[in-house]
Amino acid sequence: MKSKEFVVAAAVLTLVTYTLALSLGGEVFAGGRASQTSRKVPNAGTVEVIGVGVYRDSGCTSILSSIDWGVLEPGSSKNFTCHIRNEGSSVSTLSMYTSNWNPSKASDYMSLSWDYGGQSIDADEAVQVTFTLTTDASIEGITSFSFDITIVGSG
Repeated sequence: MKSKEFVVAAAVLTLVTYTLALSLGGEVFAGGRASQTSRKVPNAGTVEVIGVGVYRDSGCTSILSSIDWGVLEPGSSKNFTCHIRNEGSSVSTLSMYTSNWNPSKASDYMSLSWDYGGQSIDADEAVQVTFTLTTDASIEGITSFSFDITIVGSG
């Protein structure tokens, strides 16, 4: 009888060891994560302007007041192209900054850049500009966010 109990105990111990080895091996192959989850972050940003007009189209007929970035995955970037027109009476250069991040910690995980090169823009001239919103791969705890983009024409 003791022999049968020994065989059963050994079989159970072998099964537990095998299951544990598979579990740990799977975690090693998964890069230390037992499972991978996907986080999506929805957003829409408001565009504020000073001395310029921002438009959706090259003909500068459709005013852009907000950018819908859609859904962003951690570690991803999204581009948005628009046209900025100098609506002043003299040559201008552009500057851009963000503000009013909600939640405020979103700015720790996200950044906005653009491809404007600092060139002078004549009165009534428009330039095409592409904004890039980049999300850090380590973003967590943010399920939605918003922020303002301010574009200033000065000269």
